[in-house]
Amino acid sequence: MTEPLECPSCASRFSGEARFCPSCGVPLVHADADRAPPPSPRAEMARKIKPQYAEGELVRVVGVRNQVEAEFVQGLLLEEGIPSLMRRRMGFDVPEFLASGPRDVLVPRSGLAAARDALLQAELLGEPAPGPSPTRLMATLMAVLAVAALVIVAVDALL
Repeated sequence: MTEPLECPSCASRFSGEARFCPSCGVPLVHADADRAPPPSPRAEMARKIKPQYAEGELVRVVGVRNQVEAEFVQGLLLEEGIPSLMRRRMGFDVPEFLASGPRDVLVPRSGLAAARDALLQAELLGEPAPGPSPTRLMATLMAVLAVAALVIVAVDALL
């Protein structure tokens, strides 16, 4: 025999075959809520995730120094409804079973902006540095040095 179900809205009881209350249209729940098994940790985590943040390919949102920091960031993102994944950074020479070593925290592309906002509010993600990027600065410096070298060669050729 199936367990009796009841409508959480009008408290009417139904047999186990019904899924929705015919008068309210509300999904039925187990009549004996105390006997219902508690949700698993994975089900609890899935309940917190907002579907609009779970679409698209995974992109890196932040890099951290170790697994503990990565798990902290993941917990913070989960509280905002953003799913995340932790990945060990390549090239770090520590056995996989150790918690040390840098990690990247990845989120789906649809949750990237919300994840950055959450990390900025928690002061875990720095504001972008004003001014040119280090790569652009290095390229400019190399161009200036190249022009200076050409001027020196040209002056030397004239003398």
